[in-house]
Amino acid sequence: MNTAVIGYPRIGSLRELKFASEKYFKGAVSADELQETAAYIRAANLNAQAAAGIDFIPSNDFSFYDNLLDSAVLLNIIPERYRELNVSPLDTYFAMARGYQGEAGNVKALAMKKWFNTNYHYIVPEIDDETELKLNDTKPFDEFTEAKNLGIKTVPALIGAFTLLKLSRYLGKKTEKDFAADAAKIYCEIIEKLADLGAEYISISEPCLVKDLTKEEISLFEEIYKTVLASKKGVKIILQTYFGDIRDCYNEVCALDFDGIGLDFIEGKESLNLVKKNGFPKDKLLFAGVVNGKNIWKNDYSKTVKTVKELESLGAEVVLNTSCSLLHVPYTLKNETKLTEEYTRHFAFAEEKLKELGELKTVLSAENYEATAEFKANAAVFADDRKALDTAVKERVAAIKDSDFTRQPAFAEREKIQKERFNLPLFPTTTIGSFPQTADVRANRTARRKGNITEEEYKNFNKEKIAECIKLQEEIGLDVLVHGEYERNDMVEYFGEKLKGFLFTEKAWVQSYGTRCVKPPIVWGDVSREAPITVEWSVFAQSQTDHLMKGMLTGPVTILNWSFPREDISLKECAYQIALAIRDEVLDLEANGIKIIQVDEAALREKLPLRKTDWESDYLDWAIPAFRLVHSGVKPETQIHTHMCYSEFTDIIKAIDNMDADVITFEASRSDLQILDSLKENNFRTEVGPGVYDIHSPRVPSVEEIVSALNKMTEKTEVSKLWVNPDCGLKTRGTEETVPSLKNLVAAAKQLRSKY
Repeated sequence: MNTAVIGYPRIGSLRELKFASEKYFKGAVSADELQETAAYIRAANLNAQAAAGIDFIPSNDFSFYDNLLDSAVLLNIIPERYRELNVSPLDTYFAMARGYQGEAGNVKALAMKKWFNTNYHYIVPEIDDETELKLNDTKPFDEFTEAKNLGIKTVPALIGAFTLLKLSRYLGKKTEKDFAADAAKIYCEIIEKLADLGAEYISISEPCLVKDLTKEEISLFEEIYKTVLASKKGVKIILQTYFGDIRDCYNEVCALDFDGIGLDFIEGKESLNLVKKNGFPKDKLLFAGVVNGKNIWKNDYSKTVKTVKELESLGAEVVLNTSCSLLHVPYTLKNETKLTEEYTRHFAFAEEKLKELGELKTVLSAENYEATAEFKANAAVFADDRKALDTAVKERVAAIKDSDFTRQPAFAEREKIQKERFNLPLFPTTTIGSFPQTADVRANRTARRKGNITEEEYKNFNKEKIAECIKLQEEIGLDVLVHGEYERNDMVEYFGEKLKGFLFTEKAWVQSYGTRCVKPPIVWGDVSREAPITVEWSVFAQSQTDHLMKGMLTGPVTILNWSFPREDISLKECAYQIALAIRDEVLDLEANGIKIIQVDEAALREKLPLRKTDWESDYLDWAIPAFRLVHSGVKPETQIHTHMCYSEFTDIIKAIDNMDADVITFEASRSDLQILDSLKENNFRTEVGPGVYDIHSPRVPSVEEIVSALNKMTEKTEVSKLWVNPDCGLKTRGTEETVPSLKNLVAAAKQLRSKY
């Protein structure tokens, strides 16, 4: 029995790629030096997998920013405005990913969206009618050769043509169907070149197959792969799927001339049933995704062995595989020095998952697997009492009533009360929450963590920063202010640290997008709030100004979705536990005079099932109520805001409206305000602030650009319901671009006020 990995983390075990890339953006290192760091990371990744005895090791899973963007560049999908910059290929690539403002020009970045049901963001390829598909890059060939020179045989990993075309944005009359034949021919060319270089296997990922598919889409997939597979010429092709099952096209996939098929047995609810019902082709390898690539809990060998034995009994030749790329989990537990073995013995990060694959191989190869040392040690972990139960929390969740999910009075009456109370101008201006986390802010936090300053010194520094931030916002002319969030490391980690039931790591970083990395908390046990979390900061901030000050919280669904969740209770139960804790904080803020409270649900869509048929029963029936539970107890005059970003929201707009917030701010600028049509079509009642500029880019938007965006908004949304704000929080931006951007935002809002 062999083992395989779909993909490996690519930021470096200590975020080496992040730091090198950011230095490159600032001109502190050369392109050659950045490439050296990348080569070092790739070699370390390959050697780790080879040392663990992995049989199918991927190459071309590395990326400077995003693999789908890499695929677009590979096929020459580069919009003309980026070509016209006439900068190096690397800088053109980065301009597409993060925008460009300099001597060569001024362009916004491409749109960015969540990668299926994860917190990883991909760059959306943009195709117009003039786009000419052709082989444009050598990355897959270079990285295969690089591995070969290290003495490591790899499986080049590609994102498939079907998924690339389905996830692209089309600006003209042409659709994916018009580009399918040309894309298929290029993949034929890629396969032939890799075969000439000595590749024995090539893995092509088609995660779009796990979504709802029409007959036409399945036919398009078949059309592409009948062409692609005709070019094999001795090399073997693995079709890799993940994040769900392929129930809509299982038989069609099996009928094609693939040499291996990868199925997800973690999130693929029907994967085992599909094999049971339809069998599995005896001339193909089954790459069984049985090691979870998205969560950090140890694999339960007893369950995995049962699944694999059943697959083998059905005649399948099984390769043990990860359920998806390991880029969604941290690198290694070796960097964690503060968590004791009591905790770490339950976890497996990327490096430990390699070990799990090897141990499962040993266990499954034994005549009596239950007698193996590996199986016994694993069983002992699962026999542990983790002491995760909190009876009081369980009882509180059980006592929730239907009325706890409903806020009174109804929205329309609340809206009238709030407008009279706040007396804000048309197009009220605000920000999403955080302000730039400058070096001195991070240094203050580090000094406190290391014990170099007292708690009082830490707080006094932050209060000075808050006072400065408020004064700056007043000078800029913003209407509703924020305190800047200088006390917070991360919008989820910060709250998790204050809640009972969470564990925290030191260096368990996971890539969210580009150079942005997060350190998700681990939900270890039942969750509750033991003391107020944000009240002191919000009350201090409000005392510094006569302007309205927003209290800033992270919502329960986002806290859950951006943490590594428990696997021993349902997501619904865990979400309700967190919701009750945040509800306590909301009511405390209100009691202390905070009139506007923002409860961010940036990750609302993240765990939404990929198939619409599963939405209500599997997710929305608890995710929306969890948010309502947070705010249903506040007074009519207290205004509840929420924020969402970088996901496809158009198809769940009705559910979002049903969250019953008073104001919702959306990411919108990178997707050219496409959400506006959906808001209009669904008669969206909630007041809304579609983002007027992209904060993930260093460029400064002009007043004219923002006015243009606002004019588009007024065509689709009632003027009385529109707010003016950036796409997202400003934490990752510098002060030098934040201040002029916000000044332009305010100037644009004033222009619109004069018009109306």
